[in-house]
This record gives sequence, structure tokens and C-alpha cells, in this order.
Amino acid sequence: MQVMKKVFYGLMCFLIFILILEHFFISSLITSTYNRMNNASYGAGDHSQGMGPLAPDDDYSEKLDALKKLPVVYDKAKKELRELDASNPMSPESSQIRNYLDWLFSMPWLKTDKTIIDLEKAKKILDRDHQGLKKAKDHILEYLAVQKRVPNGKAPILCFAGPPGVGKTTLAKSIAEATGRKFVRISLGGVRDEGNIRGFLRTYIGAKPGDIVKALKEAGTSNPVILLDEIDKLGIGGHHGDPAAALLEVLDPSQNSSFKDHFLEIGIDLSKVMFIATANNLENVPHALMDRLEIVEVTSYTLEEKLAIAKNNLIPKQLKENGLKADEFEISDDAIKKLIQEYTMEAGVRQLDRAIGTLCRKVIREIDDGKTAPANLTPESLEPYLGQRLVPRTQKLQANTVGVTQGLAWSAVGGGVTAFEAAIVPGTGKIHKTGNLGEISQESIMAALTVARKMMPDYKIGHRFLEDKDIHVHAPAGGKKDGPSAGITIATSIISAITNIPVNKDVCMTGEINLHGDVLPIGGLKEKLIAAHSIGLKIAVIPFANESDLKEVPQSVKDDMQIIPVKHITEVLKVALVK
Repeated sequence: MQVMKKVFYGLMCFLIFILILEHFFISSLITSTYNRMNNASYGAGDHSQGMGPLAPDDDYSEKLDALKKLPVVYDKAKKELRELDASNPMSPESSQIRNYLDWLFSMPWLKTDKTIIDLEKAKKILDRDHQGLKKAKDHILEYLAVQKRVPNGKAPILCFAGPPGVGKTTLAKSIAEATGRKFVRISLGGVRDEGNIRGFLRTYIGAKPGDIVKALKEAGTSNPVILLDEIDKLGIGGHHGDPAAALLEVLDPSQNSSFKDHFLEIGIDLSKVMFIATANNLENVPHALMDRLEIVEVTSYTLEEKLAIAKNNLIPKQLKENGLKADEFEISDDAIKKLIQEYTMEAGVRQLDRAIGTLCRKVIREIDDGKTAPANLTPESLEPYLGQRLVPRTQKLQANTVGVTQGLAWSAVGGGVTAFEAAIVPGTGKIHKTGNLGEISQESIMAALTVARKMMPDYKIGHRFLEDKDIHVHAPAGGKKDGPSAGITIATSIISAITNIPVNKDVCMTGEINLHGDVLPIGGLKEKLIAAHSIGLKIAVIPFANESDLKEVPQSVKDDMQIIPVKHITEVLKVALVK
């Protein structure tokens, strides 16, 4: 038995020895064959330049010769080719070097598109693709005019800021078309790793370049228009680094001429790239990044502008996408207006586009079911297709009411009208605050209450009036109320409740207030006045400091409404209270 075991172990050792010899023999044969193929394919010419033989399956020699005008890139490529020649073709290192060389040679180091800036053409493209947005389009044309005069100047980085669906991305595409440049979009929403911007070190398995390098490769040119979409949604930096900090070098004209990607390890000139950013909420953009951006506000559309966009852009697009002919789908202007007011609630037109698409699909199904007559959609015929209206339409007050004031608000979907209520009830001098109120709105209530207490003697009301009474301030159902523009609205409601004087049902207002009763400026005036006009309000009280913003308000709104700029709460009360 012992003899049999020794024989068995001896045979096993012999077999293992034979397998090891076979492995080394095959590896030596492959390496020898590989080197002979290199020498046969490329000859000694490459060795004369101080390099080893090149990879047999890639025409790296021609690509390398094209980079002689860039010494840094050329030397880096030669170094990598030597390492590739010295490595075993079956090893992981060889695959990593090949991947690196593919990226290095695919970069548009010397390729530049000819940029021709025709301002008249640019204006036509902007007007074709966008209704309204006059301020934004003027800003873009001014920007292009400077680019035309100083092609190599350090241009600012434009950042289109506004609610979703107002056309920020489309504006960037229009700029690219107007200048004849390639357009590439980089989505920054949720990016949390610095490597997404700067690339990953080659020492990591599966390393790859960052999004900036990928965008340049995709464009195939060194001067594209790169859109940094949703820059306000960058993730907060953690153990993976801060992507916002990595963007600082990209967006700084004085530094980005030698931007270094961690994967390529070579400085890249980004000074020729036209960077454009978009953001929904500028408060979420890091301050250091804000310093490098030139903000262009893209505000909401009016009802008339949305109507024009639907007729000129959205309906033709949906007809094409759904395979409908023009005579198979007809919709009246009144039906489109109802669609805008009662089935969408937005500053832009994204939901409107979806609603029109839904109508097209409903019509197609009817046609397939045998209905051959064109679909003539009227306001009355929308409900059978879309159901009951989705947006609860804000109604203005029907009567002058004590303690109820209509305020103007702004949100991500545009302007709105919000009523604030105040009531005096028996109690012990406390104040009750209800409704979906944010921290700033609650502070405005306290400031408004102080102003109301100071003004009580003006209405011959003693300071002890509130000792045995409570004040209840309420914001009715709706979205969260937060922001600094409800100060005079709340103050008017409280003073009306204390004095028992009704508030004019035709008056709306917006403005912050300080403890001295001064009316302070606010934002979003255009959207707020459009919202007030849409429900039939006739009088709007605004801060005097915002009077210059009226030039942005549509003329139709200014013609139908009496807009009164005020400096102090006493001026507000003269307009709002009905004596």
C-alpha cells in the first residue's frame, strides 16, 4: 500500500512539472511570434526614433505622427507605447495601456470648428425657437456681439436660471446653432464624485476620464458648446471629493487653459470651449461657483406666449411624433387657453406639451376605431378627453372682507395669488399661526404684528385692546408659504381685523415690511402680476423700489391693471382698506 502511494504521488508531481513547462513554452512562443509580427509590420523605422515596436492591430504610428505639433502629448504617447511594447500582450497592464492610448489619440487636440457669429442669424434662430424671453435673448445677443469682436477674449460663463420647462436647454442649443459649434450636454444632477469631473486615476481598476474629456471626445472638436445642466443639483462633497470644487477650474477663464484630467494626466486647453450652465434654484449653487457665473434669468411665460408656443412649436411637434396629419387634429385657441389654465400649472410649457400629446393619442385611437372626421377640439370637448380639470383655479374674493387680504406669491411654477386671513378672538394676548407656513413667513407675521401694534393709536385704539384677545393668522390650503414678500399682506390683514375695516376685494399686494413700516423690495414681480391679471384683479400694490421692474411686465397686464408703487404701510392701507 505504501508503495502504491509513493508511485501515485510521483506521477502527480511529474504531471504538474509537465504542465508548468508547457505553460512557459506556450507563453514564450506567443511573445516570440508577437515580436516577429511587430518587426515585419513596422520594420526598424520606429526603432530609429527611440521607440519599441508598436501594437500590431492599431495604427498608432500615424496617430502619433499627427501629434508632433503637441510635444507634451507626443512625448506622453511615445512613453506609453514603449511600455506597451515591453508588456505581455496577455497581461491586464497591456489592456490598460491600450485603453489609455485610445483615449489619448481620440481627443480633438488640434481640431477646431470654424466659428462664424452672425448676429442677425442668431436673432432669427432665437426668435424662431423661443417666444418672449426678450431680456434673456438680448443678453445672449450682447454676449455674442462681444465674442464676435474679441474671439479670443475671456468671456463670462452664462448661467440660465429659471423654473423647469421655460427653455433653458433650448437656449443653449440655439447659441450653438447660431455660432456653428457642436453642442454637448453634461447632466450634473446628483453628481457626488469629483472623479466625474476630473476623471479617475489610472491606478484604479476600470478607470476612465471625467465628463469634460468625454464631452470633448463626443464633440470631436476643441471648441464646442458644453452645457452644464442643473448645476444647482450637484451633490455635496464627501469622501469622494467635491464636484463643485472641481468645476471651479473648469469655469475659470484664467485657469482652464491647462485643465488636468486625472486619467489623461495631461493639461487640456478648455479656453476655446463655450461653457453654459443652467439652474432652477440659485440658492443651491455654491457661492464659489456663483462667482464664476453670469446669471441670465429665464422667467415664466404669459398666457399669450404659451398660446403662441403651443400653436407654433408644440402642436406641430406632437403631430409629427404621433403620426397625425394636420387635417386630423384641430384645436381652437380657446381650447388651448383652457388647457393652459385648467390642466397645467407651470411656469414653462413641459406639462402643456404632455397634455397636447395626450390629446393626440386620444384622437388616434378614435380614428382607429372608425371615426374619420377631423377632431375639432373646443373648450367643451376637453373634459371627455382629459377628465375634470387638474388645476384648482384660484378665485378672487367676491366681497370686501374684514381681515382677508390677497397677496402675490412666486414659486417654481410661476406666480400665484394667496389669501392671508387674520381674526381677533377672545384670549390672553397670544398669536396663533396656522397654515403651511415656512420660517420666513412666520418671521414676517411677527414683524407685521409689531407694525400693527404701533399703528393702533392712529385708529384711536388703545394699547390694552389686545390684552384679553388673541390674534389668529391663517394661510388657507395650498403649497408651502415661505418667502419675504408677504409682509404688507399680513400687516394689512391684522390691521383690518383689529380695526374691523374691510379690505377691498379688487386689491392684491406684494412687499416685505420692516419694524418701521417701510415697504421693502421683492422678486418675481412679472410672474406675480401676470397671476393677478389672470384671475381678474384690478389693483396691485407693489414696493416703490420695484417700479423699475415694471418694464418687464407685459403691456397687456399694465393696461388692464392699476399698479401702485408704495414706500410705507400707511400708503398700502389707504389703497386697501375700504372706509
